[in-house]
Amino acid sequence: MARRNGNGEGSIYQRASDKRWVGSIWVETTSGKPKRVYAYGMTRAGVHEKLTELKSQAAQGIPTADKSWKLGEYLDYWLREVVKPNLRLSTYERYEIGVRLYLKPGLGENQLVRLSVPLVQTFLNERSAAGMSVRSIQILREILRSALTRACEEEIVSRNVARFVKLKKREQADIRPWTLEEAKLFLEAARTDPLYPMFVLLVLYGLRRGEVLGLLEKDVDFENSVIRVRQQVGRIAGALRIGPVKTKAGRRDLPMLGLARSVLENREPTGGLLFTTKNGTAIEPRNFVRSFQRICERSGIRRITVHQVRHTTATLLKDLGVPARDAQLILGHSDIAITQQIYQHDSMEGRREALSRVETALNVPTHQDTQTVQPGYLVGVFDSSGCCQNGCQGHSFMDRLASIISGTPGKIRTCDTWFRSSIRSGETGRITEAAKYYQARRRQALLGVVAVSAAVKDPRAEEVALAA
Repeated sequence: MARRNGNGEGSIYQRASDKRWVGSIWVETTSGKPKRVYAYGMTRAGVHEKLTELKSQAAQGIPTADKSWKLGEYLDYWLREVVKPNLRLSTYERYEIGVRLYLKPGLGENQLVRLSVPLVQTFLNERSAAGMSVRSIQILREILRSALTRACEEEIVSRNVARFVKLKKREQADIRPWTLEEAKLFLEAARTDPLYPMFVLLVLYGLRRGEVLGLLEKDVDFENSVIRVRQQVGRIAGALRIGPVKTKAGRRDLPMLGLARSVLENREPTGGLLFTTKNGTAIEPRNFVRSFQRICERSGIRRITVHQVRHTTATLLKDLGVPARDAQLILGHSDIAITQQIYQHDSMEGRREALSRVETALNVPTHQDTQTVQPGYLVGVFDSSGCCQNGCQGHSFMDRLASIISGTPGKIRTCDTWFRSSIRSGETGRITEAAKYYQARRRQALLGVVAVSAAVKDPRAEEVALAA
Protein backbone atom coordinates (compact mmCIF):
# COMPACT_ATOMS: atom_id res chain seq x y z
CA MET A 1 0.00 0.00 0.00
CA ALA A 2 1.44 3.39 -1.04
CA ARG A 3 2.27 5.78 1.78
CA ARG A 4 0.27 8.98 1.80
CA ASN A 5 2.19 12.26 2.17
CA GLY A 6 1.89 13.96 5.51
CA ASN A 7 0.13 17.27 6.05
CA GLY A 8 2.15 20.12 4.51
CA GLU A 9 4.36 17.83 2.42
CA GLY A 10 2.30 18.44 -0.74
CA SER A 11 1.36 16.00 -3.45
CA ILE A 12 2.44 15.29 -7.02
CA TYR A 13 0.47 13.51 -9.71
CA GLN A 14 0.25 13.23 -13.50
CA ARG A 15 -2.87 14.36 -15.33
CA ALA A 16 -4.29 11.85 -17.76
CA SER A 17 -5.59 14.51 -20.15
CA ASP A 18 -2.25 16.04 -21.21
CA LYS A 19 0.29 13.94 -19.26
CA ARG A 20 1.57 17.03 -17.43
CA TRP A 21 2.71 16.74 -13.85
CA VAL A 22 0.89 18.75 -11.19
CA GLY A 23 2.03 19.52 -7.67
CA SER A 24 0.02 21.15 -4.90
CA ILE A 25 0.74 22.32 -1.38
CA TRP A 26 -0.98 24.28 1.37
CA VAL A 27 0.80 27.53 2.34
CA GLU A 28 0.03 30.57 4.44
CA THR A 29 -0.87 33.77 2.54
CA THR A 30 -0.10 37.40 3.30
CA SER A 31 -3.55 37.76 4.91
CA GLY A 32 -2.79 34.90 7.31
CA LYS A 33 -5.19 32.45 5.68
CA PRO A 34 -4.13 29.06 4.26
CA LYS A 35 -4.23 28.63 0.51
CA ARG A 36 -3.62 25.67 -1.79
CA VAL A 37 -1.18 26.57 -4.54
CA TYR A 38 -0.27 24.53 -7.62
CA ALA A 39 2.90 23.95 -9.62
CA TYR A 40 3.04 22.52 -13.16
CA GLY A 41 5.73 20.92 -15.28
CA MET A 42 6.53 18.34 -17.94
CA THR A 43 8.52 16.17 -15.50
CA ARG A 44 7.95 14.99 -11.97
CA ALA A 45 11.40 16.22 -10.95
CA GLY A 46 10.63 19.72 -12.18
CA VAL A 47 7.40 19.92 -10.22
CA HIS A 48 9.09 18.50 -7.13
CA GLU A 49 11.69 21.28 -7.32
CA LYS A 50 8.99 23.94 -7.44
CA LEU A 51 7.20 22.45 -4.43
CA THR A 52 10.48 22.29 -2.53
CA GLU A 53 11.00 26.01 -3.18
CA LEU A 54 7.50 26.81 -1.92
CA LYS A 55 8.07 24.74 1.22
CA SER A 56 11.40 26.47 1.80
CA GLN A 57 9.75 29.89 1.64
CA ALA A 58 7.06 28.74 4.05
CA ALA A 59 9.72 27.42 6.44
CA GLN A 60 11.42 30.86 6.38
CA GLY A 61 8.13 32.54 7.26
CA ILE A 62 7.67 34.07 3.81
CA PRO A 63 3.94 34.06 3.03
CA THR A 64 2.47 33.66 -0.44
CA ALA A 65 0.43 36.37 -2.14
CA ASP A 66 -3.33 36.12 -1.80
CA LYS A 67 -3.84 36.59 -5.54
CA SER A 68 -1.81 36.03 -8.66
CA TRP A 69 -0.93 39.55 -9.82
CA LYS A 70 -0.17 40.46 -13.38
CA LEU A 71 2.42 43.20 -13.60
CA GLY A 72 -0.01 45.65 -15.20
CA GLU A 73 -2.58 45.11 -12.43
CA TYR A 74 0.01 45.59 -9.74
CA LEU A 75 1.39 48.78 -11.33
CA ASP A 76 -2.12 50.28 -11.35
CA TYR A 77 -2.57 49.38 -7.67
CA TRP A 78 0.91 50.75 -6.81
CA LEU A 79 0.27 54.09 -8.53
CA ARG A 80 -3.13 54.48 -6.88
CA GLU A 81 -2.40 53.31 -3.33
CA VAL A 82 1.33 53.99 -2.85
CA VAL A 83 2.63 56.68 -5.18
CA LYS A 84 -0.23 59.16 -5.38
CA PRO A 85 -0.90 59.51 -1.62
CA ASN A 86 2.76 59.66 -0.58
CA LEU A 87 4.89 61.26 -3.31
CA ARG A 88 4.89 64.60 -5.06
CA LEU A 89 2.27 65.11 -7.73
CA SER A 90 4.98 65.73 -10.34
CA THR A 91 6.53 62.36 -9.46
CA TYR A 92 3.18 60.63 -9.77
CA GLU A 93 2.62 62.24 -13.17
CA ARG A 94 6.03 61.05 -14.45
CA TYR A 95 5.47 57.51 -13.15
CA GLU A 96 1.93 57.33 -14.55
CA ILE A 97 3.12 58.29 -18.03
CA GLY A 98 5.84 55.64 -17.98
CA VAL A 99 3.43 52.95 -16.80
CA ARG A 100 0.64 53.82 -19.21
CA LEU A 101 2.72 54.30 -22.37
CA TYR A 102 5.47 51.73 -21.99
CA LEU A 103 5.49 49.29 -19.05
CA LYS A 104 1.92 48.05 -19.29
CA PRO A 105 1.94 47.60 -23.10
CA GLY A 106 5.35 45.90 -23.01
CA LEU A 107 5.33 43.82 -19.81
CA GLY A 108 1.88 44.20 -18.27
CA GLU A 109 0.51 40.73 -19.19
CA ASN A 110 3.35 38.87 -17.44
CA GLN A 111 2.72 37.29 -14.06
CA LEU A 112 4.43 39.35 -11.38
CA VAL A 113 6.05 36.34 -9.74
CA ARG A 114 7.41 35.15 -13.09
CA LEU A 115 9.23 38.31 -14.05
CA SER A 116 12.87 37.57 -14.78
CA VAL A 117 16.01 39.56 -15.43
CA PRO A 118 16.26 38.41 -19.09
CA LEU A 119 12.64 39.38 -19.72
CA VAL A 120 13.08 42.93 -18.40
CA GLN A 121 16.52 43.27 -20.01
CA THR A 122 15.12 42.34 -23.43
CA PHE A 123 12.23 44.78 -23.08
CA LEU A 124 14.53 47.71 -22.26
CA ASN A 125 16.98 46.75 -25.01
CA GLU A 126 14.12 46.84 -27.50
CA ARG A 127 13.17 50.32 -26.30
CA SER A 128 16.76 51.44 -26.86
CA ALA A 129 16.83 49.93 -30.36
CA ALA A 130 13.59 51.79 -31.14
CA GLY A 131 15.35 55.11 -30.47
CA MET A 132 14.36 55.88 -26.90
CA SER A 133 16.94 58.03 -25.09
CA VAL A 134 19.17 56.62 -22.39
CA ARG A 135 17.58 58.88 -19.79
CA SER A 136 14.05 57.78 -20.69
CA ILE A 137 15.05 54.12 -20.39
CA GLN A 138 16.63 54.84 -17.03
CA ILE A 139 13.34 56.36 -15.88
CA LEU A 140 11.44 53.21 -16.96
CA ARG A 141 13.79 51.05 -14.93
CA GLU A 142 13.47 53.44 -12.01
CA ILE A 143 9.68 53.11 -12.11
CA LEU A 144 9.78 49.32 -12.35
CA ARG A 145 12.41 48.99 -9.64
CA SER A 146 10.40 51.19 -7.28
CA ALA A 147 7.22 49.17 -7.89
CA LEU A 148 8.99 45.82 -7.40
CA THR A 149 10.63 47.08 -4.23
CA ARG A 150 7.16 47.67 -2.85
CA ALA A 151 6.07 44.23 -4.06
CA CYS A 152 8.98 42.71 -2.11
CA GLU A 153 7.93 44.62 1.00
CA GLU A 154 4.39 43.27 0.58
CA GLU A 155 5.92 39.78 0.18
CA ILE A 156 4.37 39.28 -3.23
CA VAL A 157 7.73 38.59 -4.89
CA SER A 158 10.96 37.41 -3.35
CA ARG A 159 13.40 39.57 -5.32
CA ASN A 160 13.55 42.73 -7.39
CA VAL A 161 14.66 41.68 -10.88
CA ALA A 162 14.87 45.30 -12.12
CA ARG A 163 17.88 45.86 -9.88
CA PHE A 164 19.99 43.46 -11.95
CA VAL A 165 19.27 44.94 -15.37
CA LYS A 166 22.26 46.59 -17.08
CA LEU A 167 21.84 49.86 -18.95
CA LYS A 168 24.10 52.21 -20.84
CA LYS A 169 25.55 55.06 -18.85
CA ARG A 170 24.11 58.41 -19.65
CA GLU A 171 26.62 60.88 -21.07
CA GLN A 172 26.07 64.29 -19.53
CA ALA A 173 25.51 67.08 -22.01
CA ASP A 174 28.42 69.47 -22.39
CA ILE A 175 27.08 72.52 -20.56
CA ARG A 176 28.93 75.79 -21.09
CA PRO A 177 27.47 78.33 -18.67
CA TRP A 178 27.80 82.07 -19.08
CA THR A 179 31.00 83.79 -18.14
CA LEU A 180 30.90 86.70 -15.72
CA GLU A 181 30.94 89.16 -18.62
CA GLU A 182 28.06 87.39 -20.37
CA ALA A 183 25.98 87.39 -17.18
CA LYS A 184 26.60 91.13 -16.76
CA LEU A 185 25.63 91.76 -20.38
CA PHE A 186 22.37 89.85 -19.89
CA LEU A 187 21.39 91.80 -16.77
CA GLU A 188 22.18 95.06 -18.55
CA ALA A 189 20.06 94.01 -21.53
CA ALA A 190 17.17 92.94 -19.26
CA ARG A 191 17.14 96.15 -17.21
CA THR A 192 14.06 97.58 -18.93
CA ASP A 193 12.11 94.30 -18.96
CA PRO A 194 9.18 93.95 -16.49
CA LEU A 195 10.69 90.67 -15.29
CA TYR A 196 14.08 92.25 -14.56
CA PRO A 197 13.85 91.73 -10.74
CA MET A 198 13.24 88.02 -11.33
CA PHE A 199 16.25 87.79 -13.65
CA VAL A 200 18.42 89.47 -10.99
CA LEU A 201 17.42 86.84 -8.41
CA LEU A 202 17.96 84.11 -10.97
CA VAL A 203 21.56 85.16 -11.66
CA LEU A 204 22.52 86.47 -8.22
CA TYR A 205 21.32 83.49 -6.14
CA GLY A 206 21.10 80.69 -8.69
CA LEU A 207 17.43 80.09 -7.83
CA ARG A 208 15.42 77.56 -9.76
CA ARG A 209 12.83 78.95 -12.14
CA GLY A 210 9.95 77.63 -10.02
CA GLU A 211 11.52 79.05 -6.83
CA VAL A 212 11.66 82.56 -8.30
CA LEU A 213 8.04 82.29 -9.49
CA GLY A 214 6.93 80.92 -6.11
CA LEU A 215 8.44 83.57 -3.80
CA LEU A 216 5.91 85.04 -1.39
CA GLU A 217 5.88 88.65 -0.21
CA LYS A 218 6.09 87.47 3.40
CA ASP A 219 9.25 85.49 2.60
CA VAL A 220 11.11 88.69 1.62
CA ASP A 221 12.15 90.15 4.98
CA PHE A 222 13.53 93.66 4.47
CA GLU A 223 13.93 94.28 8.19
CA ASN A 224 16.29 91.33 8.70
CA SER A 225 17.65 91.39 5.11
CA VAL A 226 16.68 87.78 4.43
CA ILE A 227 15.00 86.04 1.49
CA ARG A 228 13.34 82.75 2.48
CA VAL A 229 12.89 80.10 -0.22
CA ARG A 230 9.99 77.85 0.70
CA GLN A 231 7.80 77.03 -2.32
CA GLN A 232 7.77 76.87 -6.08
CA VAL A 233 5.39 77.21 -9.01
CA GLY A 234 5.15 74.66 -11.80
CA ARG A 235 2.78 73.22 -14.38
CA ILE A 236 1.76 69.71 -13.33
CA ALA A 237 -0.89 67.53 -14.96
CA GLY A 238 -1.94 70.43 -17.18
CA ALA A 239 -2.52 72.90 -14.34
CA LEU A 240 -0.40 75.64 -12.76
CA ARG A 241 0.28 74.57 -9.19
CA ILE A 242 2.03 76.04 -6.15
CA GLY A 243 3.78 73.59 -3.85
CA PRO A 244 6.73 73.13 -1.51
CA VAL A 245 10.29 73.22 -2.82
CA LYS A 246 11.82 70.05 -4.18
CA THR A 247 13.78 68.87 -1.12
CA LYS A 248 14.45 69.74 2.51
CA ALA A 249 17.76 71.25 1.43
CA GLY A 250 15.80 73.51 -0.92
CA ARG A 251 14.23 75.23 2.11
CA ARG A 252 16.88 77.84 2.70
CA ASP A 253 17.41 81.41 3.88
CA LEU A 254 19.53 83.71 1.72
CA PRO A 255 20.99 87.11 2.65
CA MET A 256 19.33 90.03 0.92
CA LEU A 257 22.16 91.73 -0.96
CA GLY A 258 22.07 95.36 -2.01
CA LEU A 259 21.26 94.58 -5.63
CA ALA A 260 18.34 92.36 -4.61
CA ARG A 261 17.00 94.98 -2.22
CA SER A 262 17.17 97.69 -4.89
CA VAL A 263 14.99 95.71 -7.32
CA LEU A 264 12.50 94.44 -4.71
CA GLU A 265 11.82 97.21 -2.22
CA ASN A 266 9.66 99.43 -4.47
CA ARG A 267 7.35 96.70 -5.76
CA GLU A 268 3.59 97.07 -5.41
CA PRO A 269 2.20 94.76 -2.68
CA THR A 270 0.02 91.89 -3.85
CA GLY A 271 -0.71 90.13 -0.57
CA GLY A 272 0.48 86.79 -1.90
CA LEU A 273 3.04 85.90 -4.52
CA LEU A 274 5.87 88.39 -4.93
CA PHE A 275 5.67 88.24 -8.73
CA THR A 276 2.31 87.97 -10.49
CA THR A 277 0.59 88.79 -13.77
CA LYS A 278 -1.50 91.93 -14.16
CA ASN A 279 -4.47 89.84 -13.05
CA GLY A 280 -2.73 88.82 -9.83
CA THR A 281 -2.21 85.19 -10.83
CA ALA A 282 1.01 83.19 -10.88
CA ILE A 283 3.27 83.77 -13.87
CA GLU A 284 3.28 80.97 -16.42
CA PRO A 285 6.75 79.31 -16.38
CA ARG A 286 6.78 79.01 -20.17
CA ASN A 287 6.18 82.76 -20.54
CA PHE A 288 9.10 83.43 -18.20
CA VAL A 289 11.32 81.26 -20.41
CA ARG A 290 10.11 83.04 -23.56
CA SER A 291 11.03 86.43 -22.09
CA PHE A 292 14.47 85.13 -21.16
CA GLN A 293 15.11 83.79 -24.65
CA ARG A 294 13.78 86.94 -26.31
CA ILE A 295 16.25 89.12 -24.40
CA CYS A 296 19.15 86.86 -25.37
CA GLU A 297 18.22 86.89 -29.05
CA ARG A 298 17.53 90.62 -29.18
CA SER A 299 20.84 91.49 -27.51
CA GLY A 300 23.01 88.92 -29.29
CA ILE A 301 23.92 87.16 -26.04
CA ARG A 302 24.93 83.50 -26.30
CA ARG A 303 21.77 81.51 -25.65
CA ILE A 304 21.60 79.05 -22.76
CA THR A 305 18.61 77.57 -20.94
CA VAL A 306 17.08 79.20 -17.89
CA HIS A 307 18.23 76.28 -15.75
CA GLN A 308 21.79 76.71 -17.01
CA VAL A 309 21.84 80.14 -15.37
CA ARG A 310 21.92 78.12 -12.14
CA HIS A 311 25.07 76.42 -13.47
CA THR A 312 26.46 79.91 -14.19
CA THR A 313 25.97 81.05 -10.60
CA ALA A 314 27.49 77.84 -9.24
CA THR A 315 30.55 78.24 -11.46
CA LEU A 316 30.98 81.92 -10.57
CA LEU A 317 30.92 80.98 -6.88
CA LYS A 318 33.70 78.47 -7.53
CA ASP A 319 35.78 80.90 -9.58
CA LEU A 320 35.46 83.54 -6.85
CA GLY A 321 36.84 81.11 -4.28
CA VAL A 322 33.61 80.43 -2.36
CA PRO A 323 33.93 77.11 -0.43
CA ALA A 324 31.95 74.27 -1.95
CA ARG A 325 29.93 73.78 1.25
CA ASP A 326 28.72 77.40 1.14
CA ALA A 327 27.86 77.07 -2.56
CA GLN A 328 25.85 73.93 -1.76
CA LEU A 329 23.79 75.75 0.87
CA ILE A 330 23.21 78.76 -1.38
CA LEU A 331 22.00 76.60 -4.26
CA GLY A 332 19.95 74.29 -2.02
CA HIS A 333 21.53 70.97 -3.02
CA SER A 334 21.08 67.96 -0.76
CA ASP A 335 24.55 66.61 -1.62
CA ILE A 336 27.76 68.59 -2.09
CA ALA A 337 28.74 66.20 -4.90
CA ILE A 338 25.82 67.53 -6.97
CA THR A 339 27.19 71.05 -6.59
CA GLN A 340 30.75 70.12 -7.51
CA GLN A 341 30.26 67.43 -10.15
CA ILE A 342 27.16 68.66 -11.99
CA TYR A 343 26.71 72.40 -11.49
CA GLN A 344 30.24 73.78 -11.18
CA HIS A 345 32.18 73.85 -14.45
CA ASP A 346 35.76 74.68 -15.30
CA SER A 347 37.06 77.03 -17.99
CA MET A 348 40.28 77.53 -19.92
CA GLU A 349 40.92 80.69 -17.92
CA GLY A 350 40.54 78.76 -14.69
CA ARG A 351 42.87 76.02 -15.87
CA ARG A 352 45.44 78.59 -17.00
CA GLU A 353 45.31 80.37 -13.64
CA ALA A 354 45.68 77.10 -11.71
CA LEU A 355 48.62 75.91 -13.79
CA SER A 356 50.26 79.33 -13.58
CA ARG A 357 50.31 78.93 -9.81
CA VAL A 358 52.06 75.59 -10.23
CA GLU A 359 54.58 77.20 -12.57
CA THR A 360 55.25 79.99 -10.06
CA ALA A 361 55.68 77.48 -7.24
CA LEU A 362 58.22 75.45 -9.25
CA ASN A 363 60.23 78.64 -9.95
CA VAL A 364 62.03 77.09 -12.94
CA PRO A 365 63.60 79.71 -15.30
CA THR A 366 62.03 79.93 -18.73
CA HIS A 367 64.03 79.48 -21.95
CA GLN A 368 64.34 83.24 -22.33
CA ASP A 369 65.55 83.59 -18.76
CA THR A 370 68.26 80.93 -19.19
CA GLN A 371 69.59 82.69 -22.29
CA THR A 372 69.64 86.15 -20.76
CA VAL A 373 70.37 85.67 -17.06
CA GLN A 374 73.07 83.27 -15.90
CA PRO A 375 72.66 81.50 -12.54
CA GLY A 376 74.74 82.60 -9.60
CA TYR A 377 74.24 86.37 -9.73
CA LEU A 378 74.11 88.32 -6.52
CA VAL A 379 70.48 88.59 -5.39
CA GLY A 380 69.79 92.28 -4.83
CA VAL A 381 67.27 95.05 -5.34
CA PHE A 382 67.93 98.18 -7.39
CA ASP A 383 66.78 101.63 -6.49
CA SER A 384 65.38 104.13 -8.98
CA SER A 385 68.85 105.24 -10.04
CA GLY A 386 69.86 101.70 -11.02
CA CYS A 387 72.23 101.04 -8.13
CA CYS A 388 72.25 97.65 -6.43
CA GLN A 389 71.49 97.81 -2.72
CA ASN A 390 73.44 94.63 -1.89
CA GLY A 391 77.03 95.79 -2.22
CA CYS A 392 77.32 97.03 -5.82
CA GLN A 393 77.09 100.81 -5.14
CA GLY A 394 79.28 102.96 -7.32
CA HIS A 395 78.98 100.96 -10.52
CA SER A 396 77.03 102.43 -13.38
CA PHE A 397 73.77 100.99 -14.67
CA MET A 398 75.51 100.06 -17.93
CA ASP A 399 78.35 98.22 -16.20
CA ARG A 400 76.00 96.15 -14.09
CA LEU A 401 73.62 95.34 -16.94
CA ALA A 402 76.53 94.44 -19.19
CA SER A 403 77.76 92.00 -16.59
CA ILE A 404 74.30 90.37 -16.58
CA ILE A 405 74.33 89.89 -20.34
CA SER A 406 77.88 88.57 -20.51
CA GLY A 407 77.89 86.41 -17.40
CA THR A 408 81.71 86.57 -17.39
CA PRO A 409 83.19 85.27 -14.08
CA GLY A 410 84.97 87.92 -12.06
CA LYS A 411 82.86 90.75 -13.47
CA ILE A 412 80.30 92.70 -11.50
CA ARG A 413 77.23 90.50 -10.89
CA THR A 414 73.81 91.87 -10.24
CA CYS A 415 70.19 90.98 -9.50
CA ASP A 416 68.40 88.85 -12.09
CA THR A 417 65.04 89.67 -10.43
CA TRP A 418 65.51 93.35 -11.18
CA PHE A 419 66.64 92.54 -14.72
CA ARG A 420 63.46 90.54 -15.40
CA SER A 421 61.31 93.31 -13.96
CA SER A 422 63.04 95.77 -16.26
CA ILE A 423 62.06 93.62 -19.25
CA ARG A 424 58.46 93.34 -18.01
CA SER A 425 58.20 97.12 -17.37
CA GLY A 426 59.14 97.89 -20.96
CA GLU A 427 62.64 99.33 -20.45
CA THR A 428 63.70 97.95 -23.81
CA GLY A 429 65.46 101.21 -24.75
CA ARG A 430 67.85 101.08 -21.81
CA ILE A 431 68.52 97.37 -22.35
CA THR A 432 69.31 97.92 -26.04
CA GLU A 433 71.63 100.75 -25.07
CA ALA A 434 73.35 98.50 -22.54
CA ALA A 435 73.82 95.74 -25.11
CA LYS A 436 75.52 98.17 -27.52
CA TYR A 437 77.67 99.46 -24.71
CA TYR A 438 78.69 95.91 -23.80
CA GLN A 439 79.56 95.05 -27.42
CA ALA A 440 81.82 98.12 -27.67
CA ARG A 441 83.57 97.25 -24.40
CA ARG A 442 84.03 93.64 -25.53
CA ARG A 443 85.54 94.70 -28.88
CA GLN A 444 87.96 97.03 -27.13
CA ALA A 445 89.04 94.25 -24.77
CA LEU A 446 89.61 91.79 -27.60
CA LEU A 447 91.67 94.32 -29.57
CA GLY A 448 93.80 94.75 -26.50
CA VAL A 449 94.33 91.00 -26.37
CA VAL A 450 95.42 91.07 -30.03
CA ALA A 451 97.92 93.80 -29.39
CA VAL A 452 99.45 91.98 -26.42
CA SER A 453 99.54 88.69 -28.30
CA ALA A 454 101.26 90.29 -31.28
CA ALA A 455 103.88 91.74 -28.97
CA VAL A 456 104.77 88.29 -27.68
CA LYS A 457 104.33 86.71 -31.15
CA ASP A 458 101.31 84.63 -30.15
CA PRO A 459 100.26 82.54 -33.19
CA ARG A 460 96.61 82.76 -32.11
CA ALA A 461 96.51 86.52 -32.44
CA GLU A 462 95.10 86.57 -35.97
CA GLU A 463 92.41 84.07 -35.02
CA VAL A 464 91.34 86.18 -32.03
CA ALA A 465 91.29 89.35 -34.13
CA LEU A 466 89.14 87.69 -36.74
CA ALA A 467 86.70 86.54 -34.11
CA ALA A 468 86.47 90.09 -32.78
